[in-house]
Amino acid sequence: MKSFTDYLWFNTANRRDLVNITEELQERVKKSKVMEGLCLVSAMHITAAIWVNDEETGLKQDLMEWLEKLAPVNPGYRHHRTGEDNGDAHLKRTLAHHQAVLPITEGKLDLGPWEQIFYLEFDGRRRKRVVVKIIGE
Repeated sequence: MKSFTDYLWFNTANRRDLVNITEELQERVKKSKVMEGLCLVSAMHITAAIWVNDEETGLKQDLMEWLEKLAPVNPGYRHHRTGEDNGDAHLKRTLAHHQAVLPITEGKLDLGPWEQIFYLEFDGRRRKRVVVKIIGE
């Protein structure tokens, strides 16, 4: 069994952002030379997430608005008593989830017809990373 590990690095200009990482992941799959296996993609920061869905502007806006409704920017979070101001970012990450496991078939990510992979940032403007772990034959 082969194993391959690499990292994607992000430093978004905005506090909240969505970045399509599908092509970068496919490049890692190709580099790994794994033909049949799995690709784990995991945000390594507690205010970022991985999301698999359609590359459609309205849907992406809907997601960010929905997350804002469920976990609004709010100075009353208990987390803010620590001196932080990003309690909403932690909750948004919990809702969106921190990782995805993607199938690899015939040396390529085996995604549905409209599926794309996104890095979601909820507390950006500083350097963060995503681990890409690929295993298989």
